[in-house]
Amino acid sequence: MTLKLKGLEDAISVTVVEPVWRRTREGEDHFGWPFVPPGGTAEVEGAESDPLNKALFVRDVYEKADPYAAKFSVPVLWDKETGTIVNNESSEIMRMFNSEFNAIAKHPQVDIYPAHLRAAIDEVNEWVYPSINNGVYRCGFATKQAPYEEAFKELFSALGRCEDILSRQRFIAGDTFTEADIRLFVTLIRFDEVYVVHFKCNRNFIRDFPNLFNYTKEIYQLPGIASTVNMAHIKSHYFRSHPSINPFGIIPGGQGTDYTVPHDRSRLPGVALPCGKM
Repeated sequence: MTLKLKGLEDAISVTVVEPVWRRTREGEDHFGWPFVPPGGTAEVEGAESDPLNKALFVRDVYEKADPYAAKFSVPVLWDKETGTIVNNESSEIMRMFNSEFNAIAKHPQVDIYPAHLRAAIDEVNEWVYPSINNGVYRCGFATKQAPYEEAFKELFSALGRCEDILSRQRFIAGDTFTEADIRLFVTLIRFDEVYVVHFKCNRNFIRDFPNLFNYTKEIYQLPGIASTVNMAHIKSHYFRSHPSINPFGIIPGGQGTDYTVPHDRSRLPGVALPCGKM
């Protein structure tokens, strides 16, 4: 999302992995992110081959950079000149894109971590991540009732807190769109189609929260953001990559919520795009 908002897509290429984990090595139990094999056909439309290293799996990229690597997550920021991984932490990559590439960005004026809001952004991130971003995973992968119920209660309490905040201000950290909104959005956009069913977060849908739902629609409708949301990939990944939760890999049909319909967020003062229009 930050890549699109900053206008860096012509300077920093993106390769999309297949959404369904596969066994990365014969005789091993590790399942991870595959690329489309060179010259092969994508299992799910939109996935791509690795044009740089001709890797079959993200694991291969990690091991090229560090033969002793043990965790093979995405995203990966790869340096073409040095042939190694620069960063693999999404929150850090987001801030790098925000400030380190302005000389080549189409929209250098976009600032998702403005100085005057950093304290507010950091404060929001501190409770949104454990309660919402990670809260859905705590619900979904709980193996005992008590931890599930604790995570469930905390998740919906935090969503209620968001609903209240967004009834009074346009964005989650104030009147300006920031990285805190990006971090919240990526969970909200997956919630109704995936987390309600797959992770047993079924007290409410996001569409049951008027402010959260309209907020999600506004962010989805920002320039370039819709192109970063591939619901077919999202659903394929979750429902087909977690056999302990969904052993037969059945993908529920869902309701196909339309996030392009008008929202009501303009009733509140605020800047829909940081530092002016793109």
